[in-house]
Amino acid sequence: MRAIPTPKTLIAALCLSAAAPSFALDLMQAWKAALANDAQLASARAQLQATRERVPQARAGLLPSVSATAAMNRNAIDTNVTSTRHYTSESYGIQAAYPLLRLQNVEAFEQSKLAVAVDETQLEQANQDLTLRVSQAYFDLLAAQDNIETIRAQMRAISEQLAAAIRNFEVGTATITDQQEAQARYDLAVAQEIAAGNELEVRRAALAQLIGQPVGELNVLRPGLTLEGPQPARESDWIDNARESNLLVQQQRVVTEIARREIERQRYGHYPTVDVVGLVGRNENPAFNQLGVRSHNAVVGVQLSIPLYVGGAIDAAVREAAATHSRSLSDLENLRRVAEQSARQAYLGLNSGLAQVRALEAAERSSRLALDSNLLGYQVGVRINIDVLNAQQQLFTTQRDLARARYDALLNGLRLKSTAGALGEGDVGRVNALLAPPQPRREESSGATPAPAPSPAPAPGVAPAPGTPAPGSVPAPGSVPAPGSAPSMQPAPQGGSKAGTPVPGLRVPPQPGSRVTKP
Repeated sequence: MRAIPTPKTLIAALCLSAAAPSFALDLMQAWKAALANDAQLASARAQLQATRERVPQARAGLLPSVSATAAMNRNAIDTNVTSTRHYTSESYGIQAAYPLLRLQNVEAFEQSKLAVAVDETQLEQANQDLTLRVSQAYFDLLAAQDNIETIRAQMRAISEQLAAAIRNFEVGTATITDQQEAQARYDLAVAQEIAAGNELEVRRAALAQLIGQPVGELNVLRPGLTLEGPQPARESDWIDNARESNLLVQQQRVVTEIARREIERQRYGHYPTVDVVGLVGRNENPAFNQLGVRSHNAVVGVQLSIPLYVGGAIDAAVREAAATHSRSLSDLENLRRVAEQSARQAYLGLNSGLAQVRALEAAERSSRLALDSNLLGYQVGVRINIDVLNAQQQLFTTQRDLARARYDALLNGLRLKSTAGALGEGDVGRVNALLAPPQPRREESSGATPAPAPSPAPAPGVAPAPGTPAPGSVPAPGSVPAPGSAPSMQPAPQGGSKAGTPVPGLRVPPQPGSRVTKP
C-alpha cells in the first residue's frame, strides 16, 4: 500500500527544496556540454569516420580478389546437313587474382593513411575552435552581466544624487541646474540599461546555443586574483612553436606529403603490373559437336601487363600532380606565416592586457578616491553636482573596463595556446580554477535615501497624469510625487543635520560580476 503524504511532509519537502542551493554554471561544465552538442564538432567526427573507411578500400588493391561466374545458355543449331537441334550448355567457374607488383596501389594505400592523419588533426582543430568559442561566449556573457550591473549601480547612485540635489534646492543651498544635471544623467542611464539588457539576452542565447541547454547564473572571477603571464615568456619561443606545431600547419604539412606521393603514383602508371591469376571451371555441352560432354579445367599462371601508349594521359597526370604539390608548398608557407602572426598577436595581446589590468586596477583605486573627494567637496560646498556625477561615471567606466580587460587577458592566453596547437582540457581547467560561484552582496547604504526612478517623459501629444511633474522639474515643497517620480525631500534644518538625518552621499557600487540582492 502506497503511503499518502501528509501536509507536514509536503511542507517539509517544500522547505528543503527552497533551501537547496542553485549551482552556477562554470566554464568546464559549459565546455563539456558543448562537446556533446556542437554541430561543427560532430561534423568533424563524422568526416574522420568516413575517411578512416578509405584505408581498407585502398588496402583491397593489395589483397587477392576472388570471383565466381555461372552461365546457362539455350542453344539452337541449324546446319545444311542436319536438322535444327536444341541443347543447353552450362559453365561454372571461380577466378582468383593476386597482385604481385602494383606500385600505384601501394601509393594509394599510403595516401589513405595520411588522409586519416589530416582529418584527425582537423578534429583536434575543431575541438580547439570549440574551446575558444565557448570561452568567448562565456566571458562575453560575464561582461554583459557586469555591464548591466554597473549601469544599475550607477542608476542607484544617480538617484541618490538626484534626491540630494532636490533637497538642497528646496533648502536654497543649490540651484535647479544640479537637479536637471542629475535627471539628465539618470535618463541617459535608463537608455543604457535598455541596450545593456538586450545585449545580455543576446549573449545568453549565444552560449545556450553552444551548450544546448538554458543558461542561468555563471561562475565569476574570484576577487583579488592575479593573472600570470605566458610561459615561456619569450615571444620567439611561441612564434617558433606556432610555425611547427600549429594545427593548421600540421594539416597542410600532411596534405603536402599526400601531394608529393600523388606525383609518384601517377608516374607509376608507366610501370608494368604483375598478377598471379587462377581459374577453376566446369563445362557441360560446351559445343554442338560435344553434346553430352562434361569437362573440368584449372588454370594457374602469372600475368604481366605493360602500358605502351595511352595517348599521353600519364604524362599529363604527372604534370598536374607536380603543380598541385607546388601549390601545397606555397599554402604551407602561407599558413606558417599566418600562424606566426596569430601567435605574435595573441602574445602581445596577452602582455598588453595584463599591463592594462594593472593600470585599470590603479585607476579604480584613484577613481574611488576622486569620488570620495568630490562627494566630500559637494557636501561642504566646494564642488558642484556635475563634479560628483562625472566622478561617478569615471569609477563605473573604470570598473567595467577592468572586468573586460581581465576577460580579454584570459581569452588571449587561450588563443596563444591554440596558435601553438597546445590548447586542451587542462587549459580550460586552469581558467576554470580562477572562477567561483557568485556571492550575494547586500547593498551598502551611503547615508542618503534612494529616490525611485524618475518617470519618463510623456509621448508627444499625451498629457501627463494629474500631479505628475514634468521630467527635470522640481516638485513643490510638501507635494506628494507621482509614482515613479523622484520624491520631494523635506528641507533639512539649518546649522547641521540631526542624528539620523540622511547625509547626501553616494553608494560605492559592487564589484562587477557579483550579484546584488536587496536586504
